[in-house]
Amino acid sequence: MPANRCVSRDEIRAAFSAAMSAMYRAEVPAYGTLISLVTKVNAETLSRDQALRASLEATETIERISEERHGAIRLGTAQELAMMRRVFAVMGMLPVGYYDLSEAGVPVHSTAFRPIDEAALKINPFRVFTSLLRLDLIDDAELREEARRILAARRIFSDAAVSLVEKAERDGGLSREDAGLFVLEVLDTFRWHDQALVDRALYERLHAAHRLIADVVSFRGPHINHLTPRTLDIDAVQERMPGEGIAPKAIVEGPPTRACPVLLRQTSFKAIEERVSFRDAAGDPQADSHTARFGEIEQRGIALTPKGRALYDRLLRQARATVRPAADGSNADAYRATLAASFEAFPDDWNEIRKAGLGYFLYTVEASAFAAAKATGMDMEDLIEAGVVRFDPIVYEDFLPVSAAGIFQSNLGDHAAQDFVASPNQRLFEQALGAPVANEFQLYADMEKASAERCLAALREGAAAA
Repeated sequence: MPANRCVSRDEIRAAFSAAMSAMYRAEVPAYGTLISLVTKVNAETLSRDQALRASLEATETIERISEERHGAIRLGTAQELAMMRRVFAVMGMLPVGYYDLSEAGVPVHSTAFRPIDEAALKINPFRVFTSLLRLDLIDDAELREEARRILAARRIFSDAAVSLVEKAERDGGLSREDAGLFVLEVLDTFRWHDQALVDRALYERLHAAHRLIADVVSFRGPHINHLTPRTLDIDAVQERMPGEGIAPKAIVEGPPTRACPVLLRQTSFKAIEERVSFRDAAGDPQADSHTARFGEIEQRGIALTPKGRALYDRLLRQARATVRPAADGSNADAYRATLAASFEAFPDDWNEIRKAGLGYFLYTVEASAFAAAKATGMDMEDLIEAGVVRFDPIVYEDFLPVSAAGIFQSNLGDHAAQDFVASPNQRLFEQALGAPVANEFQLYADMEKASAERCLAALREGAAAA
């Protein structure tokens, strides 16, 4: 099929994101309540913070904020992960970053599938945090092999979905009709299924090893376990959730409240209890319940450079070494105070962050041809000082392993029978994935460099025309 007759990957991604949101709203009604609350808070925040509005208009589209979502899924086998990579590629989503969640006691390692170029992110920045179960971390050899056998027998993608992926790879894309079918077929992979693949006894054994292991192994597909809208004021959402009948987790994960937000802050409401059925010895269904899916909210700040990230990690470790947040929230106030005190060492002014090389920024020409003529011979610092060029933070598009684990544990329970020590293995993950993961720092650095080069080129052209 000629490329110009294919639907753009961005359009397919936007359609899939909308379909996923509608499905999850129907499956988890509290998610719809959450979306309404986030929409209200975002509107209020933009109305009172004109500087934030101007920055968002310079670097993103404000319309993007209301549609922005990230989801999360957990896969069981290398084959599932490799096929999922091909599925997301049809939507213009590539694997970015490697996350070892075993360092926080969760037996998975992960990547984030997302668009990577500036234009695609502005159209729709849908991301899916995708984890692969680490069966090698299960101590019980018999249980490990039983889980491996169950996972090897399941098929999470329909034949039609696989066929459409192959067609997109062969033809360089999909027609409008095929794109619509693709969204429907792939959406079914993420749908909740209430009939377990295992009996109650095996579920209990898996659950005793870790609740997440039970969630991955016991069902026939990687049901979307949360879908996350982006808020511009996570503290306001956290405070107002109880008034909407939603019980939030005790603390917001990530950095403290700041004038200049960095990286990612996340909170969630408690996982819902859902009716499921397990097979008994005779193969008949037995009604029971399972807890796994929840609602999450995020506030995104600036993407940090390696230097900035090292400082962030050090300050977070320092705070958590002093006060470890309790799952029940009993020391929440002490933790928040300790976290805020620790992060006093991180500059809270955009220009200080920029000059210290701690974060990535987008540069744009602020002024007219007059300024372009005036700018002849100036370097970037002079241009910024003269008000010719403005700088705005590049939004962080990725994730934080400690925060992700904190969300998982607060919703799945943190009283697992087995502890997991940090055991990163990016080589093994990429082997399962069938491709390397992109380096997020390089993506942000390239974006910043390209914006600076565009500014200088525009100013040279303006000076020549003056």
